[in-house]
Amino acid sequence: MGEKRKNNGSNGQDRKKKYKLANGIIDPSTSGIYATCLRHHEKQCQNELKNLFQDKYQEYYKDVEAEDDEEEEEELSIEDAIKKELQELQQPKDTTKKEPFQFIDLGCECVVFFKTRKPVDPVDFVERICQESHEHSIKNTRHTQKLTPITFSVSASMEEVTKLAKKVLAPHFHKEEGQEPVKFAVKVSARNFNTIDKMDIIQKVAECVGRDYGHKVDLKNYDKLVLVECFKNNIGMSVVSNYDKYQKFNLQQIFEKANESKAKKEEVSLKSTEVEEKTSESPVEDQDTKVKKLEDSTEKSAVDV
Repeated sequence: MGEKRKNNGSNGQDRKKKYKLANGIIDPSTSGIYATCLRHHEKQCQNELKNLFQDKYQEYYKDVEAEDDEEEEEELSIEDAIKKELQELQQPKDTTKKEPFQFIDLGCECVVFFKTRKPVDPVDFVERICQESHEHSIKNTRHTQKLTPITFSVSASMEEVTKLAKKVLAPHFHKEEGQEPVKFAVKVSARNFNTIDKMDIIQKVAECVGRDYGHKVDLKNYDKLVLVECFKNNIGMSVVSNYDKYQKFNLQQIFEKANESKAKKEEVSLKSTEVEEKTSESPVEDQDTKVKKLEDSTEKSAVDV
């Protein structure tokens, strides 16, 4: 009897453990933003990003009505559709389709994740935050380091990666009208992930981009960068610009670089001002010298006479 109760207790703990692990799962069809931080600063990062995202949402989308996220489920596999439904059942019903940002506890050190809902475009949202920080030397966070947006995500299989790539890449590489050649690169990041080899993902993405419009790979001088984020059984993807200009979307480095640039400009301006002041004084000194020479010459002439 005692052993039976002991086993039941153990099973109960296992069920609780499984439930907790479920919180660390990103369901298919999710859009969102990854953020990195220092170890043991995940909670602080979560809190400051929640405040920052809410403030920027009010600023960027104040005239836009929030939309329900009716994801295109017809593009999901049966497996992904089931996973998505199970994930939604685990979320509190009152927040499922209301908040534009929903924190998901990944249970992963140094990483936090916010799920986004329409009208928020993760790529545009992150780039605008980085642009403001770059142009105005603004630092809105203390613990957050790098932001990585994902436009859409699927479960980890090559078949789903192909579907994901076609969906995310189309607006950037396969426009029906006016499509121009694009130089691109692919960057794959993986955490707690060993389902698919990185190189296989890169090759598949490049294959989906294709060469029909003259697109070509350029690892150093690319126009667009395809970001692929792999976490456990989920793969997210986005296409970004200005990745290097904005220090790989690292808020800390953007702020530091902007301050360095600002300091250099101030130093150059100060030196320029000093040069102008010296230049403006030179003619006066030259004139005084001429007068002195003229006086000396006059005195000498008088002596000779």
